[in-house]
Amino acid sequence: MKAIVIREFGPASVMKLEEVPTPKPGPGEVLVKVAAVSVNRTLDLIVRAGQYPRAVKMPHVLGVDPTGTVVALGEGVTKRKIGDRVCISSRRTQRAPGSAPSMLGIDTWGGYAEFVILHEDVTHLIPDALDFNTATVVARHAPLAFNLVRAKAQLKEGDWALVMGAAGGLGSLIIQAARFYGARVIGAAGADSRVQVGRDLGAEIGINYRTQNLTDEVKKATDGRGVDVVFENIGDPELFPQALNSIRRGGMLLTAGAHGGPIVPLNVSTLYMNALSVIGTTEHTPDDVAAALDAAVKGKLKVLIDRVMPLSEAVTAHELVGERKVAGKVILNP
Repeated sequence: MKAIVIREFGPASVMKLEEVPTPKPGPGEVLVKVAAVSVNRTLDLIVRAGQYPRAVKMPHVLGVDPTGTVVALGEGVTKRKIGDRVCISSRRTQRAPGSAPSMLGIDTWGGYAEFVILHEDVTHLIPDALDFNTATVVARHAPLAFNLVRAKAQLKEGDWALVMGAAGGLGSLIIQAARFYGARVIGAAGADSRVQVGRDLGAEIGINYRTQNLTDEVKKATDGRGVDVVFENIGDPELFPQALNSIRRGGMLLTAGAHGGPIVPLNVSTLYMNALSVIGTTEHTPDDVAAALDAAVKGKLKVLIDRVMPLSEAVTAHELVGERKVAGKVILNP
């Protein structure tokens, strides 16, 4: 099969299109013919650059969120059959209690390939009404977005939420999930066009955090109170303190990404004097996946796909994402 292989860490150019052996599914596993996989700044670009905090074994194939069709079954598979259209409902599998999770595209070869091996337990059926490109983005970000908003932030009618990276794959879906639960949303991004994307998705107020002071604008919008929750998935050293200072006393900052950092200054006095909570999480459940896919089928979720490119153009795709020249996701099609 053809796959994008990295044999050393470095810039996008270290990725090469190669012919490698097609894997064979083991017990409980399925072989999936990949139809689509997205390019992720927080995982793919960081792993490729050698900046991921866990060791990655070379040679390696990136890609955490492939979708496709089951074409072969390993021994003992009972939940899937050949021809099933699947996404990966949890990109992680727990190796042992208390241990770090095993992640597709990091600990094992991922979806930047014509075929990928998935354990049947981490797959989820894609509704017939959704195409593979849309399902890839929904399964990648929407379950986490709904879990962040519903389970972690517990947003309710009238709460204020600040969403950083409003035009990104995760941020754009957090805005929609927050609005679904009746929250008032401020969408913040680093360019006027990206701020407008957030507004179009339901953000009541937009802030360009590269030209405006984030804290001042949030306090102005909330009559000096601050927001109940900040969804901060950037980790930018300049923006993080402004985001923290935008939270009301007793409020919360939730983070599930760090593509602008990850090392940021933290004023501990602000943390305890204002009784703030800072929580990092990437948790979501199969029920979150099912709910997200159902919402997409019913037209209640809009996913942002900037462009679809052939797998052979993975280098260009990484460069575009790295230079922040896209709004929404870049999809690779093998």
